[in-house]
Amino acid sequence: MKKTFNWSRRQTLAAAAALAACALTGAHAQGPWPGTQAVRLVVPFTAGSGTDIVARLVAEKLGPALGTSVIVDNKPGAGGTLGAAIVAKSPADGYTLLVHSAGHLVNPWIYKGLSYDTLKDFTGITPMASLPNVLVTAPSHFADVKDLVAKAKAKPGGFNYGSAGNGSATHMNAEVFRLAAGVDAQHVPFRGTPEAMTEVMAGRVDWFFAPMVSALPLIQTGRLQALAVGTGKRSSALPSAPTTVEAGVPGSEYLFWVGLFAPAKTPQPVVERLQAEVAKIMASPELKERLEKLGAEPFTMPSAQFNKFIVDETAKAQQVVKAASIKVD
Repeated sequence: MKKTFNWSRRQTLAAAAALAACALTGAHAQGPWPGTQAVRLVVPFTAGSGTDIVARLVAEKLGPALGTSVIVDNKPGAGGTLGAAIVAKSPADGYTLLVHSAGHLVNPWIYKGLSYDTLKDFTGITPMASLPNVLVTAPSHFADVKDLVAKAKAKPGGFNYGSAGNGSATHMNAEVFRLAAGVDAQHVPFRGTPEAMTEVMAGRVDWFFAPMVSALPLIQTGRLQALAVGTGKRSSALPSAPTTVEAGVPGSEYLFWVGLFAPAKTPQPVVERLQAEVAKIMASPELKERLEKLGAEPFTMPSAQFNKFIVDETAKAQQVVKAASIKVD
């Protein structure tokens, strides 16, 4: 005779609670996530880049908040796609995460044959900070933005500008500025921000839209000259520098942000825990003060909102890539 199972409401709720607990446990049967296993933040840029600095500031506080170690692992190369591929192929268990910039949303439009899908293979956890890029040159290389634009227009193709890689946020900012200013110049991509700044200081690269967090110490010591910031408003860390719009180039503003991502299908309770902890960290007076000194600002939102933001910003990135004819060199 067939047995009929009639679950009570209490049994159903108990089963649901058990499933939620399993989700938090993840693939590692060692108790609720994260347990004692270290969480790895893969940064697809070199140490000292704006993305790396934000990752390390957050990692310092996130470890104690989760009760485990949080390790920053730099995997630079190919505009951030190498590190992104590592995370896309990692288990969706909350132990391997990606800290990437706005450049993450540009890569699908310039790199053919990526081993991952930017929208389908990641879940956005939260943005963490917005960082103004600052237009820097070697000291006395140009008097100001108007001088740079005038000289570049007088000698089409005779000047060059650096970036932290094809499609990186530093590259996108430079292209938005170049298109708005109507100048023709040569793009020189580097492995990361530190390398690009070194070449600018040496005078071998004419200008670079460097993340403020990376460039500010060099500006303050006179090794780099700041002409303007690329955002829509001035930076409190460098109030004397006008925005590129104020400097006479309308339509040149660009938002550079750094965010936290996980492999797709990471359990929602893990995503929500990470989002909540990062939001608390970014809202703390200590971190706000540290970011402000670097010219950055906290920038967080719930995961669902961030994922919609990612879709919208990816579409905008496609427009810039097409207008600037950005390709992998």
